[in-house]
Amino acid sequence: MTKPAIPIKAPRVLVVDDGITMRLYYRTVLEAAGFVVEEATNGVEGYEKALAQRFDLLIVDINMPKMDGYSMLRAIRRDAAVQGVPALTISTEAGQADAIKAYESGANYYLVKPVAPETLTDVARLMTGSGV
Repeated sequence: MTKPAIPIKAPRVLVVDDGITMRLYYRTVLEAAGFVVEEATNGVEGYEKALAQRFDLLIVDINMPKMDGYSMLRAIRRDAAVQGVPALTISTEAGQADAIKAYESGANYYLVKPVAPETLTDVARLMTGSGV
């Protein structure tokens, strides 16, 4: 007699980017790979959503209105409720100083736009420890 399979919860990802095209791209790629995706349009909204719901990964743009990605990451890393959630920053800023600033702000990984679908999926799987 075989045991019934235990359902695996799909990892939840919060995409924080002011660009609607980028949010749609990330959503399409990640949902096709089995992730559940929520969106926020700026750092303030992203921070509020991260506090209100449980996420397995944050994907954060750097250049956004109201609160940039660096500020959002610093706020997340100071808050015990969400400080352990891994964060991937994706930015048009390609300089080493930009990546260093992202890491110092609390990013766990840094990619430069545009990001290939396979790279996005692989990094999301790696950072969530999922096999989706």
